[in-house]
Amino acid sequence: MPELSEYPDPERLLGCLLGGAIGDALGAPLEGLSLDVIRDRYGPDGPGGFVAERFGAGAVTDDTQLTMFTAYALVQASARARAKGIGGAAPGMLQVAYLTWLRGQGEEFPEQDMVGGGWLVQERALMTRRGPGRSTLGALRKAAERRRPGVPLGTVGEPINDSKGCGGVMRAAPCGFGFSEAAHAFDMGCQAAAITHGHPSGYLPAGVLAAMVWALLRGAEVRDALELARGHLQGRPGNGETADALARAVRLAGEGPATPERLQTLGGGWTGEEAIAIAVYAALAPGGAGARVRLAVTHGGDSDSTGAICGNILGARHGAGAFPQAWRDGVEVREAVERLAAMCSAECGPNPPDTR
Repeated sequence: MPELSEYPDPERLLGCLLGGAIGDALGAPLEGLSLDVIRDRYGPDGPGGFVAERFGAGAVTDDTQLTMFTAYALVQASARARAKGIGGAAPGMLQVAYLTWLRGQGEEFPEQDMVGGGWLVQERALMTRRGPGRSTLGALRKAAERRRPGVPLGTVGEPINDSKGCGGVMRAAPCGFGFSEAAHAFDMGCQAAAITHGHPSGYLPAGVLAAMVWALLRGAEVRDALELARGHLQGRPGNGETADALARAVRLAGEGPATPERLQTLGGGWTGEEAIAIAVYAALAPGGAGARVRLAVTHGGDSDSTGAICGNILGARHGAGAFPQAWRDGVEVREAVERLAAMCSAECGPNPPDTR
């Protein structure tokens, strides 16, 4: 692996967030459809652009909503750590942000002292119900009922449930924006996911994605970033399913042409280890970023989540300009993503804003 930059590249960071939103919006109308139905409606290679189904053409789902709340909370946590000279508040601030998002889903829970999400709460597309996962909703309801929003109820050491759904990994890319080492990004990805997903296959894939994004934003190639992340996965309790799924994805990528039929042998993407494996397989395929994201969503499973994760990876590697202009212009939350990416780049760069 070449020597990596100390700080994330702003264009790649924007690409990571925007690519995730694009993959989410591209895959949302396909979620749960069989491959035969997808091809009958959209052609052999899946949709060539956004289609007006489910939430509307270019509309994002809870995947992008929670990714953006994750990014915002981590920016605030970093600024707090600089101002106070102490860290450790990020998991609690993440839970506060997620509870703020939960109110936007129309969920009612006891009033409590919490402020999270900042200007994101003014973005209607981020505060409306867009297919939230049951594990995420259930875990956050439990946290809300306890009335200690700043103290994570679900942790790696004390799991909140036994869920290994993909709802933890699909929001974890921003955990790779900051930090001085990939190991710290991996740990933060796991901590962020464990707030709602307690099975190792629910939070370890989030660590993998965070570590990959960390390396990609600093100049790594996809394969090198993946190997770095797999190295941090080794030795983690309960890593078997995630390690095996990634090994299958890498092996499959080297065995022949990348096709939806081959991709589907990795599963449906409903669980964390399947989702990261599908996204990695598509990201390793030949072709441009647009073709690879199309591959990531063209299967009979959780297409928006696998598309979002693949978009995160490819955007972090190639930057926002790698995606078709029509997709960049047509994704629902483009301006909010650009504003948030600028905040993240400033906070994670060499000259973070003055917090006084």
